[in-house]
Amino acid sequence: MDIVSLGIGFGLAAVATFAAVKFLDRLRKQDLESKAREITERAEREAANRLREAELEIKERTLQQKSAAEEEINKSRDELRERERLLDKRHETLEQQNDDLRKQEKIAEATQRRAKEKLEESTRRGEELQKSLDSQRQMLHQLSGLSRDEATTRLFSLLEDELAGEIGTVIQRHERHVREICDEKSRNILLTALHRYAASHTAETTTSTVDIPSDEMKGRIIGREGRNIRAFEKATGVDVIIDDTPGVVIVSGFDPVRREIARLALNKLIADGRIHPSRIEELVVDTGKEIEQLIQKKGEAAVQEVNIGNVHPRIVYMLGRLHFRTSYSQNVLRHSVEVAFLSGMMAEMVGLNGDVARRCGLLHDIGKAADHELEGGHPKIGADLLKRHGEKAEIVHAAFGHHDEIVTEYPYTMLVATADACSASRPGARRESLERYIKRMEELESIALGFPGVEQAFAIQAGRELRVLVGSKDTDDSKAAKICRDIAKAFEEQLTYPGEIKITVVRESRFTEVAR
Repeated sequence: MDIVSLGIGFGLAAVATFAAVKFLDRLRKQDLESKAREITERAEREAANRLREAELEIKERTLQQKSAAEEEINKSRDELRERERLLDKRHETLEQQNDDLRKQEKIAEATQRRAKEKLEESTRRGEELQKSLDSQRQMLHQLSGLSRDEATTRLFSLLEDELAGEIGTVIQRHERHVREICDEKSRNILLTALHRYAASHTAETTTSTVDIPSDEMKGRIIGREGRNIRAFEKATGVDVIIDDTPGVVIVSGFDPVRREIARLALNKLIADGRIHPSRIEELVVDTGKEIEQLIQKKGEAAVQEVNIGNVHPRIVYMLGRLHFRTSYSQNVLRHSVEVAFLSGMMAEMVGLNGDVARRCGLLHDIGKAADHELEGGHPKIGADLLKRHGEKAEIVHAAFGHHDEIVTEYPYTMLVATADACSASRPGARRESLERYIKRMEELESIALGFPGVEQAFAIQAGRELRVLVGSKDTDDSKAAKICRDIAKAFEEQLTYPGEIKITVVRESRFTEVAR
């Protein structure tokens, strides 16, 4: 009984469970159908909205394209109207020009007609004048008895004789006036520049000497069988002169840099005391490096002192070599610096570029650093060196032409030549040996005495001036002026001298009477 009731209960429970499952399935199906309907309706609504938006967008684009097309059409119409206006204006201008041309043609025709009439009138008058001149000329020939050529020759000779003295007087007066003005202005410029640049000058000898503590050191320098002195001369490229002069050894060489290396190396050897070939070579190499550094420093110091800006390292090195070069006992590097400052000051006074002038002055003698190694004079060597290292044309020309060897193309060349003459000729700058000094004085006087009419010649002011006395009977003022110019030209052609030489020709008349 219990089992039957338990089975019935299980069956009812199963039926109830099945019914519940079916009911849940029906509810789920209804829910899904409702969701499907909602999704469908939502999709339809979105599609309708999208369709309306697309239609609106198409309408907007259509309106925009229509407005753009209308704007383009309006713009084209405006351009056409503007072109029509310009064409009308141009047409009016052309018509006005045609009218003006017609008026000018009428004026030109009238002018040409009047000119033709005047030309015919002038031709007629010219013929009448020619006839009158011919008749008058015939009358003059008949009265004077001279032909036309004879009369012309006589007239010209008379005019030449009458005007010769007057022309010479006028020329001398104008030359004297111009010379006075030029001398005054140039003297003021030069004196101002020299006063502004008052540099000290140190005259150096051209012979290098080395002091030794005793004559015994001479034997040690020579060495056994001369091996030390031969090694020293081979390493330095100089000649060592050891003579009977007490306490001095002379170093001789054409290259000032090598001579300075030899002098310093010999001083070091004497101070060290160890003198043998290997030590000599070692000290010469070390001294050479020191001199190279000194050369570079001297060149850089000169560039900085003059303040000329960027300079090629090779040019700087060659400038430093000028520290060991002398000209008439004047240090060439200090001379170049002095010329640079003088050139810059004079350039600024006359309205030129002072920086360019200082650069020209500093580099004008750069060829002297290599003239013993290359062929040619130092102006050409310096110009080639500067041109090869990118210097400007006026810098190269100043180096090439500062001794008046070429035609001056730039004003800076003349300034450098002037400053070079001032630096070389100022008192204390250069000195010569007594023998050379006397020889130069004799050459000046002998050249002047070789001209006809010169009675006496005296070289004064250490050869900077020459006084020439000419005879008053055989020489007039014009001949005296010509003699002065000829003597100056002969000096320029035959002599080599620093600076300038002033020639003064004196002509005087003396009358003597004795009262009894």
